[in-house]
Amino acid sequence: MNILLTGANGYIGERLIPVLLEQGHTLFCCVRNKSRFIASHSEEDLHTIEIDFEQPAKDTKLPTNIDAAYYLIHSMSNNTTDFEKTEAACARNFNTLINKTNAKQVIYMSGISNADTLSKHLSSRLEVEKILAVGKIPLTVLRAGIIVGSGSASFEIIRDLVEKLPVMITPKWLNTKCQPIAVRNVVQFLTGVLLKENTFNKNFDIGGSEVLTYKQMLLQYAKVRKLKRYIFILPVMTPRLSSYWLYFVTSTSYPLAINLVNSMKVDVICRPNDLAKELNIELISYELAVKLAFEKIEQNLVLSSWKDAFISSHTPQRMMEYIQVPEFGCFKDAKMRMIKGDPSTVLEKIWSIGGNTGWYYGNFLWRTRGFIDKMAGGVGLRRGRTNNTSIDAGDALDFWRVIVADKDARRLLLYAEMKLPGEAWLEFQITPVDDKYQLQQTATFRPKGVLGRIYWYCMLPFHFFIFKGMINKLVNNPT
Repeated sequence: MNILLTGANGYIGERLIPVLLEQGHTLFCCVRNKSRFIASHSEEDLHTIEIDFEQPAKDTKLPTNIDAAYYLIHSMSNNTTDFEKTEAACARNFNTLINKTNAKQVIYMSGISNADTLSKHLSSRLEVEKILAVGKIPLTVLRAGIIVGSGSASFEIIRDLVEKLPVMITPKWLNTKCQPIAVRNVVQFLTGVLLKENTFNKNFDIGGSEVLTYKQMLLQYAKVRKLKRYIFILPVMTPRLSSYWLYFVTSTSYPLAINLVNSMKVDVICRPNDLAKELNIELISYELAVKLAFEKIEQNLVLSSWKDAFISSHTPQRMMEYIQVPEFGCFKDAKMRMIKGDPSTVLEKIWSIGGNTGWYYGNFLWRTRGFIDKMAGGVGLRRGRTNNTSIDAGDALDFWRVIVADKDARRLLLYAEMKLPGEAWLEFQITPVDDKYQLQQTATFRPKGVLGRIYWYCMLPFHFFIFKGMINKLVNNPT
């Protein structure tokens, strides 16, 4: 059947794509940036539609021969104030377009909202449900709480906390109860309800087999990882302090930390239903979900990560269109080295840069810069990278965003997402020179005002040593 998938390059969307293709469906994937998505998806039965649902639907048309549509658009991490308006606008624009198709079902991934008092995040999800329900197409809503899987925001936050802190002084919301669900089960539910008429115009809470507090989740994670951890809960800790605690200890952005803290004060427990039994889904326990997530991590097979979404930074998606670095009004640090050996070896080193590998020279200085960025409200270095050996355009890479990752052209272009009085790019390009190859490494900075120029000149001594050392290490040149 023909399926429309919105939020196709999001965390859940990326997990759904291979499953739906394997089941023989034809996909029409809606993304904001077509070039970023096509770089990592070239399947025959996958078609890409470039669309921004935040903008009113004017000339945009969806294929009319759609059988079903998944609505997986969320904006919680973009900011702390206006995401409800953004989510509502996206839902209305989606309704306008999908109602012109022959779709028989819309499936929406929402949040569990059974508490008397809801956070802004959960209230927004509930409002989107109401907007989508107004459409003429039958709506099926699946409501989930914490999703456990390699690369999910919730899992990565738990991972950061437990792996880094032997002793935790925590906010009282760690006593809040939730019903975590493995991402594998989420995908099974999403595909299981596809065109099932008994699920039309209904909503279902989906969760795992256990109700746990956040403290229990942290301790069970530690058990799986064979780590001794001690957690002490303070009777009082303000939401602002809680948000700062999450922001500085984990890789989450500050807007996401605020919205998560507000949601974590609300119990998210499923209402009983028989959907798992009807769809023959065996619910995975929390501990097993953690073990399965680490199997993917250790095998370097993480399919998607919330960190790669643009919501993990403040960089506008339009940056993906600028594959040419600006020339005018910029400062540059350009270095070139001849490659003595096999250029493919150097290319593999470039493709492995950042994350656990580091930056080949002056890693302490890179970490210091990441710490300063975090203190200034930036993304810092903790995002790392999703895959240790492969890079795609649009991926997050420490405090950079990958703009171009063209292995055939031997070119990697990064855009800085750290807090800067200007804009910065870092480019690696291997080019043929006579019968040899040369690596060119170029750092470009476009300053904003006098402060930007002062920043560049203050950083020059560090740039000299860092960039010189890095290119020498890349080509194995000790001089």
